[in-house]
Amino acid sequence: MTSGGTLTASERFWSHVVKGPAPTDCWIWTGAIGDDGYGRFWVPQPDGGQRAMRPQRWLYEHLTGVALLPDVLLLHACDVPLCVHVDVDQTRSHLATGSHRGNMLERVQRGRHRNGSTAIRTAGLARAERVRLSRELREAFRDHGWDPAAIAAHKTGIEPDTPTLW
Repeated sequence: MTSGGTLTASERFWSHVVKGPAPTDCWIWTGAIGDDGYGRFWVPQPDGGQRAMRPQRWLYEHLTGVALLPDVLLLHACDVPLCVHVDVDQTRSHLATGSHRGNMLERVQRGRHRNGSTAIRTAGLARAERVRLSRELREAFRDHGWDPAAIAAHKTGIEPDTPTLW
């Protein structure tokens, strides 16, 4: 906390994150979500204003001290848009720097594009539907804390209480 009693950017950031218990678990952003289904973190600017940025970008820059250029993306290894698990240890980090081209290649390789056998729930969905699903996931974590079943349901569309065929 600053001397004026306000929270620092780091304290504000972590107040919006629910971490899984294992070192390899996702860290779910529970703060603001933009109209693209990804988190938003408001960062104070030297002129007194604020700038919105994706929370995983803020954490990457905060931890590494490296400012990301606008054309550098952070690619999710976990395929969870609200995951902000950035770690300087790349074996644990869920996000790594990449390009738009690399992101599109991963999209095809992981089946996140629309086709007849896509299993990931958000593939091919309208933007508004993806945003709705991200906000549902955020609310599940806000209301219940760490919940691996919520992540699985978010990725597949299969709720934990859905009956199986066998």
